[in-house]
Amino acid sequence: MDTASNKFLAVGIFLGVVIGSFIFGHSVQEARKGERYVTVKGVSERDVKADLAVWPIKISVAGNNLADSSQTLELTRNKVAQFLKKNGFTDEEISNEDLRVTDRQAGQFSQKNINEMLRYVLDATVLLRSNKIDKVSQVSKMTDELVKAGVVLSSKNDWQGIGPKYIFSKLNEIKPAMMAEATKSARAAATQFAQDSGSKVGSIRRASQGLFSISDRDQPSQVQNEGGEGNYSGISDPNKRVRVVVTVDYFLDK
Repeated sequence: MDTASNKFLAVGIFLGVVIGSFIFGHSVQEARKGERYVTVKGVSERDVKADLAVWPIKISVAGNNLADSSQTLELTRNKVAQFLKKNGFTDEEISNEDLRVTDRQAGQFSQKNINEMLRYVLDATVLLRSNKIDKVSQVSKMTDELVKAGVVLSSKNDWQGIGPKYIFSKLNEIKPAMMAEATKSARAAATQFAQDSGSKVGSIRRASQGLFSISDRDQPSQVQNEGGEGNYSGISDPNKRVRVVVTVDYFLDK
């Protein structure tokens, strides 16, 4: 009886070792399979045209009498508005923005310089906001007409320089298609790698979307970040280039 029990015990131990080894080996194989993946990037680029132009026309007036200077500023604003309307823009597209008055006797200038200067300086902005992109681009090159009419144009405190700013605001309309293109590009790169290594492309392990960048088409983009909704690295050209990069990990199967 003891001999039979010992035999059954030995068989049980043997089967346990065999089954355990199979399970362990299968687990190791699956773990190693999970570790085999390739990281690739996919890119999508599109050339688009801006659909919104914002042109801040900065003007400046100086004088020793504040009331007179204010009247001169109002006349100057009207000259700018008439110039824009004469060239095809409407009242709805034109607005008067910030007004800044500087009194040179307020202490930031020396007495000697004050005596040589007009006391008050009035800076203001006439803002044009329009979707007539080609017309804005054309008229912005005609500002010499304003100068001939006695309008003093100013670029004070404008780190981006004077001139229209062109914006592409329809990014959400092309995002899905561009994401599909970028993902397709990533899979093509993974497929090529798999063929070269004797493997097959499996399922996606992980994927991350990069930042959509919008830059002037004919200037190199200065910013290529990842994450977020979008980034502008150029606003002086109506022609834009939209770019997105996705990073994808694909499992590799034997």
